[in-house]
Amino acid sequence: MNPMNDLILHNFPSSPFSEKIRLVLGSKKLPWKSVHVPVVMPKPDVLALTGGYRRTPVLQVGADIYCDTALICDVLEHIRPEPTLYPPHLKGACRIFAQWADSTLFWAAMGYCLQPRGAAQVFANMPPEAARAFAEDRKAMTGNMVRLRAGDATSAYRSYLRRIANMADEHDFLFGMEPCVADFSAYHGIWYTRTQVPALAGILDATPSVAEWADRVAAIGHGPMTRLAAADAVALAAAAEPQPPGANLLIDSAFQDDHGIALGSRVTITAESFGAEPTEGELMAATRTHYSLRRTDDRAGLLHVHFPRIGYVLRAAQPA
Repeated sequence: MNPMNDLILHNFPSSPFSEKIRLVLGSKKLPWKSVHVPVVMPKPDVLALTGGYRRTPVLQVGADIYCDTALICDVLEHIRPEPTLYPPHLKGACRIFAQWADSTLFWAAMGYCLQPRGAAQVFANMPPEAARAFAEDRKAMTGNMVRLRAGDATSAYRSYLRRIANMADEHDFLFGMEPCVADFSAYHGIWYTRTQVPALAGILDATPSVAEWADRVAAIGHGPMTRLAAADAVALAAAAEPQPPGANLLIDSAFQDDHGIALGSRVTITAESFGAEPTEGELMAATRTHYSLRRTDDRAGLLHVHFPRIGYVLRAAQPA
């Protein structure tokens, strides 16, 4: 593969959403390069590429930067359509389920896992200041989000595990005999429970079919991976040219104007809730599925940064 076209995943080992994409790469048997990013701010190399967005993971292909795992899944599906993440007869159901799993299920799982006993295990081998830094970082990222308290999260998580068990009882995977995007989205919060807070993994005992399904997902693996230094990834971006709209890995290109903001305008794109740091740039695409911004960084050069339309807010940039 041309180095400018390498798939570079900016991730860290304990990131649940990174695990989702690592498994998608493994399912599609795509070779990829892994850049480990800091768990908390500052993240200078990430921000050099994204311009503000700092959630994990981020997919880099040359000078094109893809944010949010929903969009990353679409990009990987376009690169290698088989095995599909979106079975044709279940495409809508799989996407809706994945959106629920990436939000409602995930936050219930995290509320359960990061209760005091779970947090103590996560940070057992770290100095106290690391735990404090993590807590402050995630507090800043959640902003005005309503977070479930531990008891409420536990109740919800138990209920959701029973519902997933009802699906896992019927098939090897949630929507049939092969994994799809629903499996990878439902799995990552459960993966966190099992691998990062095993002291709390007993919540899975009441739903053995969920554990058996999770074993099948885990067995997919991460595929062929090599490590890459963050500075090298930034240098690759600087040496590459971003792809023009319609010629990159996003297959739709028709302009869909729902905001009265013309292409070429200075805009910001911000996540609706978690990690609401804005990215500013020139709006170069606003299609039915995604936004694309053109921006320049002193280190990374000219970049195109892409976001899914769902879950993100587009605004005209305020004059300097």
